[in-house]
Amino acid sequence: MNDDKRYAVLIDADNVSAKYIKAITDELSNEGIITYRRIYGDWTKSEMSPWKSVLLNHSITPIQQYSYTSGKNATDSAMIIDAMDILYSGNVDGFCIVSSDSDFTRLASRLRESGMYVIGMGERKTPNPFIAACNRFLYLEVLTGDDSHTKQQSTQYSGDGLTADIIKNAMTTILTEISDDDGWASLSQAGNILTKRFPNFDVRNFGFVKLTPFMKSLGAFEIYSVPSENGNVKVIYIRNK
Repeated sequence: MNDDKRYAVLIDADNVSAKYIKAITDELSNEGIITYRRIYGDWTKSEMSPWKSVLLNHSITPIQQYSYTSGKNATDSAMIIDAMDILYSGNVDGFCIVSSDSDFTRLASRLRESGMYVIGMGERKTPNPFIAACNRFLYLEVLTGDDSHTKQQSTQYSGDGLTADIIKNAMTTILTEISDDDGWASLSQAGNILTKRFPNFDVRNFGFVKLTPFMKSLGAFEIYSVPSENGNVKVIYIRNK
């Protein structure tokens, strides 16, 4: 975690439920500082009322965007324009785009092209192109602990096309590529590479809280830990059996 990394959070109120707001802000606070907090929608619509009661408590600025034409999503355009304005301001290191809409795929790609770290958050229905365009993608149902896929499939299937075997095979390949002469590699480094290859990989999708116990559950790796130089934390290493 880098406490100094600054993020802009842009939320598509048309495609995200208000019940996720605490999970969104809590999760991103683990990544760094939330510099911009904006949410977009037509606040004259009655269906937006659940959002109105939580915006002040979470210090989120509502951006009014009227639906000028039926069938056209003006909210998307407003978010994209603001994202580019924020990008060129130079005030952030990354973006969190909260939506289940594939229309933000190109925006995520464009922000990454400019060196931004892009976190996507959306529901299980989010199309794969948007997920793949992000550095990291998190499912809102998982963040709130109310995910039927995780509960039903346990440790074998995360509900998003990833299986335990896919992750195990990928980690086996990664360790072969980055390990030392004895086959050992830092679990933190290997985990970072795994996330880059699968932006939607999250151990919570498989019912775990930490990466180490999930890797142990796969039965394909040896794991050991040693104290760091200051003795306050442990450095964990992993290799193929």
